[in-house]
Amino acid sequence: MNLFEYTYDLVRQIPPGKVSTYGAVAEALGDKIAARAVGRMMNQNPDADDMPCYKIVYSDGRLGGFGLGIQDKIRRLSKDSIHVENGKILDFDTVFFDDFQTGYPLKTLRQEQLQLSKKISLTDNFSDIETVAGVDVAYPDNEFDKACGSCVVIDYNTKQIVEQSIVFSQTDFPFISTYFAYREFPLVRKLIRNLQSKPSVLLLDGNGIIHPAYCGFASHAGIQLDLPTIGVAKTLLYGTVKDSKVFINNEQRGYAFSLKNGMRPIYVSPGHHVSLATSLKTVKHLSFFKNPEPLRHAHLLAKQQLQQQG
Repeated sequence: MNLFEYTYDLVRQIPPGKVSTYGAVAEALGDKIAARAVGRMMNQNPDADDMPCYKIVYSDGRLGGFGLGIQDKIRRLSKDSIHVENGKILDFDTVFFDDFQTGYPLKTLRQEQLQLSKKISLTDNFSDIETVAGVDVAYPDNEFDKACGSCVVIDYNTKQIVEQSIVFSQTDFPFISTYFAYREFPLVRKLIRNLQSKPSVLLLDGNGIIHPAYCGFASHAGIQLDLPTIGVAKTLLYGTVKDSKVFINNEQRGYAFSLKNGMRPIYVSPGHHVSLATSLKTVKHLSFFKNPEPLRHAHLLAKQQLQQQG
């Protein structure tokens, strides 16, 4: 689904003389965690006359940002009979609107994640690892320009690149924590389909089972592609670390791994068809720098291709 357009349609529901908030729109999408994404979508809005993003403010009545400048936001609000004083909406409670007609799409996607999580296998679905692919996506400053996805396949033993794939495509889903798969998986699917042969294991820049629904980006992709997958995340958004292991509700979900003391760790977790132990072993075997080689090469390639395209 195109969550940009869904969000913009929600904002178009705000009646004349009313405003809403980033949080209220996020809740209408189905998860308050999307509030920051709502802010970014308002900032990227290509047409403030068609989609009245100036009507979205902070929950305390402060105006927030506006791509055309704060004075233009005040002018548009004033034209809509909404008055501003000292950077805040006057009579905010009176003009506040949150009665959106919505299907709560993020709630639907969370339920999908919970259903997919039942299919996850943490058993190695291979005898030997021959090749490992890494996928990375580089994004332009403007969300409505094409992103560049790259896939680099490396021989597990020689560490040499054996194949690579590039795809340029627009994204129709913003970055929202714990919903990352819905942003990047369409690109990943195209990249894998473009390969001459499927890799033994796929590494993804995101989480596997280190996820509130037990189904992060790597798990989602592994199930959909029927491939062994491992998640390698730069930050820990969920869970706690004890003795270099990541736990959620006292259950181990992954590892905090770094090549040497003092280096900021990466967070490794199985996605699908890979065991906990093998996920860490594979990443260790392929790591000479902070990130394992397939992901490092994929990141460099995607960034380079996006710059050349621009």
